[in-house]
Amino acid sequence: MIYKGVEFSVTAVAPGIWKWQFRIGDRVIAGKTEAKLNLLAIRRVQLRIDRELKKAERE
Repeated sequence: MIYKGVEFSVTAVAPGIWKWQFRIGDRVIAGKTEAKLNLLAIRRVQLRIDRELKKAERE
């Protein structure tokens, strides 16, 4: 999926556990989140992308 020009992936690991990953420049950021719905997990990743883009802007 693509959000604000950043390609990211969200994959179900177990019921209610989602693994996500995205790349901004050379940095690869990955993690896990807990959510019952995949749309909620996707939204959380989008918020994380927003934070990382803002941080990259400041640097």
